[in-house]
Amino acid sequence: SRRLCRSTMSAQEQQQAQPPLPAAAAPSEAAELDAANRYEAVVPHWFYCKVTDSRERWIPFSTQDSERLEEAHGSGRDKEDLVVPTSGGRYDVHLKKRQRVAVYWEEEVSEVRRCTWFYKGDKDNKYIPYSETFSKELEEAYMIAVTLDEWKKKLESPSREIIILHNPKLMVHYHPVATSDDWGSTPTEQGRPRTVKRGVENIAAEIPNGEPLQIDHLVFVVHGIGPACDIRFRSIIQCVNDFRNVSLSMLQAHFKKAQEQQQIGRVEFLPVNWHSSLHSTGVDVDLERITLPSINRLRHFINDTILDVFFYNSSTYCQTIVDTVASEMNRLYQLFLQRNPLFKGGVSIAGHSLGSLILFDLLTNQKAAPEEDEHSEEGSRTTSSNRGTEEVKEILKKLELSEYCDVFEKEKMDRQALFLCTEKNLKEMGIPLGPRMKILHYISSKTEMQCRAEPGSPLQRDLDSTDDGRNCQYRDVGLGQVSANYPQLNYKPTIFFAFGSPIGMFLTVRGVKRINPNYSLPTCKGFFNIFHPFDPVAYRIEPMIVPDLEFEPMLLPHHKGRKRMHLGKVKGSPSPPALCSCCSPQPDTDPSCLSELKEGLTRMSVDLKNNLLGSLRVAWQSFTRAPLPAVEAASTDTEAEAEAGVEKQPDTKPDETPAAVKEEASLVNVGRLNGGNRIDYVLQEKPIESFNEYLFALQGHLCYWESEDTVLLVLKEIYQTQGITLDQPLPGSQ
Repeated sequence: SRRLCRSTMSAQEQQQAQPPLPAAAAPSEAAELDAANRYEAVVPHWFYCKVTDSRERWIPFSTQDSERLEEAHGSGRDKEDLVVPTSGGRYDVHLKKRQRVAVYWEEEVSEVRRCTWFYKGDKDNKYIPYSETFSKELEEAYMIAVTLDEWKKKLESPSREIIILHNPKLMVHYHPVATSDDWGSTPTEQGRPRTVKRGVENIAAEIPNGEPLQIDHLVFVVHGIGPACDIRFRSIIQCVNDFRNVSLSMLQAHFKKAQEQQQIGRVEFLPVNWHSSLHSTGVDVDLERITLPSINRLRHFINDTILDVFFYNSSTYCQTIVDTVASEMNRLYQLFLQRNPLFKGGVSIAGHSLGSLILFDLLTNQKAAPEEDEHSEEGSRTTSSNRGTEEVKEILKKLELSEYCDVFEKEKMDRQALFLCTEKNLKEMGIPLGPRMKILHYISSKTEMQCRAEPGSPLQRDLDSTDDGRNCQYRDVGLGQVSANYPQLNYKPTIFFAFGSPIGMFLTVRGVKRINPNYSLPTCKGFFNIFHPFDPVAYRIEPMIVPDLEFEPMLLPHHKGRKRMHLGKVKGSPSPPALCSCCSPQPDTDPSCLSELKEGLTRMSVDLKNNLLGSLRVAWQSFTRAPLPAVEAASTDTEAEAEAGVEKQPDTKPDETPAAVKEEASLVNVGRLNGGNRIDYVLQEKPIESFNEYLFALQGHLCYWESEDTVLLVLKEIYQTQGITLDQPLPGSQ
């Protein structure tokens, strides 16, 4: 069905058929003729087809991957079952089958093409590549036309569509008006023409350069409730793709020196999906039987999403979830090592929403290696001897028995020895009957409390390891966990990142009021709790460790280093930028845009106060209420003075005014859960989000995948473990 309307003999035959140039032809005329007849082969680029909602979209491979595919194709080995890794090793291209296959997760196989000729589609004006076979026909016709300088060539595509090559810059594609019928009618070029382009450089396609081959660190990312992970209802695979892409741009922007010196490559992020395994157990069928038929879509959404929280609190399905998460991370880790045998980097884990709680429970139930326990015990002996004596003094002080401190110190009695004492031992030390009874009662009450704690918990030893008058409040952080056999991971995570995490709330509901400052995850020494100020699911961790001190979370620095300023200050709020972004709705704009935005807000406030209904006044008050006080921020400037200060000093160096505040906040002792460093980090909301926090609550819980500030903190902490720092420290960073 394919035919050329003109002769399609090869270029060599056409050149042989041409009459030779006259001997008297001028050299300049010959040169012009040679230039006109010069043909350059088209440079191919490889594409793959992504099908979304039954719509095909052709996406170019990166320059790096396309060159690798073309090299394999040119070697003549594409007739074999040659496999070429692409997209940083996350996808394999089977060259013979022209298929792109996901390596680490399940995904529909994509068609792959070696593309040279394209036409513009009808619906979205995106260029679509012709098939490889028909592209060869087009290229051959184009070569003949250029060589002989003969245009107006017509070709018929496999789908009986007409392509006309008018000249090198004008080539069109016509849909057939009528199909072949009994009368033998043929397609014509009538109808709306579509543009035809030769070569990928002429279709304005966005072609990425590719990813660094060197992988420095591996991060597994676990999703929260439901199959969708963001407000666009995308899967965890797509969201992690965004997170990875943002990380590549952050590396180029903030680790440029290290990249130029080839000290770093990139960080690989791999998604971990447990939702599909949970809902493939048949529970959906059981739920369908008992679900009411009304409001069907809402009930289906609840069954598929919200109920995941209840599933996790069921011992049956909790076991399924933790088994799936642990086994999937172990499988991905082994597969990654097989495909990257030279990898020597560390592994971290990240969880969003419920996924962070699943990881936290897994980590609290990991078992440290015996040699690590011995090493930590040996190291702790040197520091605990003095600390143990002080703990005994604190206990005696609490029991109003301080006069006996010298007796216990003389006997080198630490806390552990005290709890082993019997009445006979105390009597031999010369302790009178009354004080003996107080001490023995204290020991027995503490021992009984330990026995009531969940048996067999790996965190039992951390219960009440210090005494400051609140020991009865401490509980094992494993208390209240669903009874399950928590699997062991095949690696020790370097850092645990929690995004929009409800860990603090779940611990409180389980009965854990306070976390022991000396507690740390058995196999993971780093823990960061990152949240948006309007995220309705996120809760803090630090107040559970240091309950008697009010302090704000650490404010994540803006990834571009700009110091955002206050808008709509309320009397009594501190004048320097606060550590909590709830106190500082701050725009991403320069001072001129800032003043314009402030004027608009002022006009809005006047209208709301004077013209709108009382209900709107209540709403206005709800999102312009006085912010929480910052950490010991002592400024009492009036609103007018604060705004005047902002306008007069738009370029003030960020570290000048709030330096003491930030230093005090960063020096708060929040225990060993993150190696002595701060745990809670809050993002800065965008200017539009500061107008009404309720409107952006859902977006606040789903914003982390494309948040440059979040990604930059993750990269900063990961590379800091390798001794590599940012090119320029960001204002306000630790």
